[in-house]
Amino acid sequence: MIPYLQVEDISKSFGDLVLFTDIKFTIGKDQRVGLIARNGAGKTTLLRIIAGLESKDSGSIVWQNDLRLGYLEQNPVLDPQKSIVENVFLSSEHKGEAILTYQKAMISHQKHEMQVALDLMEKHNAWDIEVKARQILTQLKITDLEQPVDTLSGGQQKRVALAAALINEPDFLILDEPTNHLDLDMVEWLEEFLKTSRITLLMVTHDRFFLDRICTDIIEFDHKELYWYKGNYAYYIEKRQERIEARSAQVDKASNLLKKELDWMRRSPPARTTKAKYRIDAFYELREKASQRFDSSNVRIKVGAARLGKKILEAKGLHKSFGDITILKDFSYTFNRYERLGIVGDNGTGKSTFINVITQSIPADKGVIDVGETVVFGYYRQEGMAIREDMRVIDVAREIAEVITLGDGKTLSVSQFLNMFLFAPDVQNSYVHKLSGGEKRRLYLLTILMRSPNFLILDEPTNDLDIETLNVLESYLENFPGVVLVVSHDRHFLEKVVDGLLIFEGNGEISGFPGSYTDYYEWKKEQQRIQQQDAKPEVPKSKPKTSKSKPRKLTFAERKEMDALSEEIERLENEKAEAEQKIGSNTLSHEELTTLAERIAELISLLDTKGERWLELMEIDENAG
Repeated sequence: MIPYLQVEDISKSFGDLVLFTDIKFTIGKDQRVGLIARNGAGKTTLLRIIAGLESKDSGSIVWQNDLRLGYLEQNPVLDPQKSIVENVFLSSEHKGEAILTYQKAMISHQKHEMQVALDLMEKHNAWDIEVKARQILTQLKITDLEQPVDTLSGGQQKRVALAAALINEPDFLILDEPTNHLDLDMVEWLEEFLKTSRITLLMVTHDRFFLDRICTDIIEFDHKELYWYKGNYAYYIEKRQERIEARSAQVDKASNLLKKELDWMRRSPPARTTKAKYRIDAFYELREKASQRFDSSNVRIKVGAARLGKKILEAKGLHKSFGDITILKDFSYTFNRYERLGIVGDNGTGKSTFINVITQSIPADKGVIDVGETVVFGYYRQEGMAIREDMRVIDVAREIAEVITLGDGKTLSVSQFLNMFLFAPDVQNSYVHKLSGGEKRRLYLLTILMRSPNFLILDEPTNDLDIETLNVLESYLENFPGVVLVVSHDRHFLEKVVDGLLIFEGNGEISGFPGSYTDYYEWKKEQQRIQQQDAKPEVPKSKPKTSKSKPRKLTFAERKEMDALSEEIERLENEKAEAEQKIGSNTLSHEELTTLAERIAELISLLDTKGERWLELMEIDENAG
C-alpha cells in the first residue's frame, strides 16, 4: 500500500474542551475511508486540519509528494459576486485562469485578447478540463453557467462546490457531508462517480447507504479513542457490536472486582498504610474502567403524543405558484391516522413550499386546507430555529417543559430526557454557543418532540445529525402514535421510517407511490430500463451463447463499427491538429479564432466518446481471440 496521508499524533483543544489527543492513522492509495463520530467530537475540525485550513496543537500531517488534493467543505464558501463558471474554474489555478481569460475574450470580440487566451489554453492544456467541467456540471443539473452564485439555493451552491472539487481529478479527495442538500438523484450520481473513479477518499457523512456502497474502511471516534474497521458500513456495524459486547463484559468483570476492592479501600486509614501502594493505584484504574459505558444502541425514546381524532388533514384543489414557477397544481389529498409519508424530488420542485402551504405558514393561491381539531403539528424546519446562544442546554429544554410524559404514561425529568437524547450531564450545563452545529440541530429536534405533537413534519432532519442520533430518532418514529411527513434525501432513513411516498416531479405535478423507498428505487430503475430499451433501434439478434464461460466474438456489425471508428478517430485527431496549428499561426480573424476554438472543444468531446466505444469493442475482440 502506497501511503498517501499520514496523521501523526494530532491533538486539538478549544480552551478546556479537548477534541482529540495524539491520534494517528495512515490512508493509502485507493482506500475510501469514512469517519464516524458523534456530533461535537471534532470530525470537521480534523478534516480542516488535514486540509491545512486549521491549526493543530501538536503532531504532524505528512502527504505523499505531488498529490492533487480536493476538498469539499460542509458549508462551502463561494464568491457570491462571481458566476457559476467562474467559481468552478477558479479552483483549478492556472487552467482556471486560462479558461476564464478565454471566456472573457469570447465576449469582448477583440482579436488580440482572443489570441492571448488561446495561447494560455494551449500552454496549460486547458481544453480537456473545460469539457470535463461542463460535463460534470450538466450531470449535476447545472446548465446556466453564467448565473450569479448569490441567486442559487443551498443545494445548488453545494453542487457548484462539488463540481469545483471534482474537475481537477484529485488524487485524494476530502468530503465533509457531501450528500447534505443534494437530492436523491444527485446522491446516486455522486455514489456512482466515486465508485468508478480512482480517487483516494476521506469523508464524513451520516448517509449510511453512501458509506456502505463507497467505503473500503471505516474510522470511528468513540470516547476519544480511534477504532479502524477494514470494511464497509455493514461490516463496521457487525464488528462494532462485537467490540462493544467484549468491552461490556470487561466492564462487568471490573465492576464485580471493584466491589471487593471498594470494601478494602473503605477500611480505616491505618489499615491501608500497611498495604502496597500499587494496589491503591490499581483501584482508581479499576474504578475508571468500571464506570465506562459504551453501548447506546438500545436507546429508545417513547415520548407521548397528543390524542389524535379521526379527522386529520384534507387538502382540496391546492394551487401555488411563484411567478412562472408552478409548485402545486390542483393537488388534493386526505391524510390518514398513523400515515407515514416521505417526500422526494429534485431540488427546486417545491417540497419545502408544499409543507409550508399545508401547515398554512404561507397561503395557497387557491384551494382549501381542512385541519382536524385535535391535530398538533410538530414542524422541524430545514433552516432550524433561533436558540439563544447565552442559554444553557438544560434551560432551553426547561422553557418547554419540566417533566416529559412517555408513551407508557411514565414521566422523566428534563435532565433524564436530555440524557436519553445523547446530551450527557456535562453537556446539559454547557452554553448553547459551545455546541457544534450538529448538536444544535439535535437540541432543536428535541424541543419539537418535547411538545408532544401528533402530526410530525420533518424537513431534511438528517442534515448535520450524527448517525447515533439518527438511530435514536428512527427508533422514536417507529413507535410514534401519529402522522409522519418527512422530506429527506437519506435513503436509509426513508427506508426505516416511511411506508409511502409523494414524488415531486416539477411543474406542480405530484404522484404517489405506495411502498418503501427501495420499492420505489427498483421500480424507477425498471421504468428507465424499459424506456431505454424502447428507444434503442432494432438490431439483428446474435446467436445465443452455448456456454457462459466462453467469451463472445464481435458481430459483423460490431466489426464494421470498430473499423469505422478507427478511421473516424484518426480523422478527428488530424482535424484537431490542423485547428491547433491554425490557431498558432496568428493570421486568423477574431471570428475565425472563436469558431476554431469552439470546434476544438467539440473535437475533444467527440474523441473521448468514440475512443471509449472503440476500446470497449477492442476488449471484446481481444477476449475472444
